[in-house]
Amino acid sequence: MYQNTPPRSTIRLTRRGRLVLIATGAVVAGTAVAVPLLMLDSGQGAKESTTLLIPEGWRAGQVYDAVDKALAQPPGTAKRSLAKAHLKLPNEAEGNPEGYLFPATYPLERNGRKTTPEALLSFMVDTANKKFNGAPIAAGAQRNAMNVYQAVTIASIVQAEAATKADMAKVARVVFNRLERGMPLQMDSTVNYALNRSTLRTTSADTRIDSPYNSYQRMGLPPTPIDNPGEDAMRAAIAPAAGNWLYFVTVKPGDTRFTDNFEEHRRNVAEFNKNQKNAAKQD
Repeated sequence: MYQNTPPRSTIRLTRRGRLVLIATGAVVAGTAVAVPLLMLDSGQGAKESTTLLIPEGWRAGQVYDAVDKALAQPPGTAKRSLAKAHLKLPNEAEGNPEGYLFPATYPLERNGRKTTPEALLSFMVDTANKKFNGAPIAAGAQRNAMNVYQAVTIASIVQAEAATKADMAKVARVVFNRLERGMPLQMDSTVNYALNRSTLRTTSADTRIDSPYNSYQRMGLPPTPIDNPGEDAMRAAIAPAAGNWLYFVTVKPGDTRFTDNFEEHRRNVAEFNKNQKNAAKQD
């Protein structure tokens, strides 16, 4: 165990790279992304869209809901269709497509006919396989002594934790450094996934939940990806930045600080908390 690891009851890594004291909790702002199901046709009002946009970082559940709405299917249809979709997933996934529903824009019609939920989900997985199993990603994963599925899992954490695209490679390095030192990841994004929520006040009780996705209680990576990462997060996962960082905190928008020194990190956290209090007073 790395000797500079702080007590778990004192400090933690949080979603979007924010570190805060557990005693104060952290509000994680979930971003609602509207699925563009309608588009305006000038002079004729609205008509159905012919495409579906899946944003980076959506979880499988969000994708299923979006597919159901886009295809005007009853809720739960897309998820139930997994049994007959015959998705080409890696063996490690054990039939769970999380991480492989690749974020992109997909057609809702083919040859003039509306697609089916299983065909649409298969298209997403096939797209992921093309992206992930090509030479750059596969070779990058091997270079870092991991398989592609592990790289996708790390990328999903990076997607959830990084405040900006510029932070992704550094966040990936923190993940690698913690794993290499035998430290728990202690990331709220994994707890969010276990609790199936995105906006929450994380408490010490939350970090004690019995779940394989609880990276406070379990060592190593979670058993599956926690969302569906995009290409930027994948590139960060196979090519993390060089650095010894173990902690990171977004002190204010545009100012994320990475360090390997716990005391320096505590000062950054104190500045973060001060900024949060000032912002609350102004609201």
